[in-house]
Amino acid sequence: MPSFEIGSPSTGKEIRAAAQGLHTEIVEFLGSIPTGAFFAPQGSSWSPAWHVRHLTKANFPVARALRLPKLVPRLLFGAAPELSRSFEKLREDYRARLAAGGQAGRFAPSDKPLPPDLAAWRQEIVEVYGRSVDDWIAASERWSERELDRVRLPHPLLGKLTVREMLFFTLYHNAHHMAIVARRLEGGG
Repeated sequence: MPSFEIGSPSTGKEIRAAAQGLHTEIVEFLGSIPTGAFFAPQGSSWSPAWHVRHLTKANFPVARALRLPKLVPRLLFGAAPELSRSFEKLREDYRARLAAGGQAGRFAPSDKPLPPDLAAWRQEIVEVYGRSVDDWIAASERWSERELDRVRLPHPLLGKLTVREMLFFTLYHNAHHMAIVARRLEGGG
């Protein structure tokens, strides 16, 4: 079973490197899932395909926000009053929100009937997901280390996050969902 380990990144460069490594592992993992299982609900939970669609739906807005002129989020959401939380602290806070009942909300994938050509749709889902990952990684490159801690963006469960915290979240969020899929495929719930 893949580990989806991302370590404990701190700098923008470390976050991007972890994201690229994770993305490679995710694509290999997704390729190992039979097409039928890729679209089959995991018990009463989402199918692997729906997890990937959820991640895509969450990744693209991060990339868009990172491409805004830096003054825009600063005016909309204010300057960060303190330095960013560590990756571990952000992960802990996110897990606590989930444990308290936090859900995907508007980032849940839309319910769609399965098309006749599942293999083609699967390929499209994975390709679009790949673009969403590449997009947020590339968009993050324009932010200096100082700016990562000074500008904030909104998160539906966690409130206002620094850009660094949003990158931590996005990285962890992708690993978290793939680990769920892998556990469920292995029968671990």
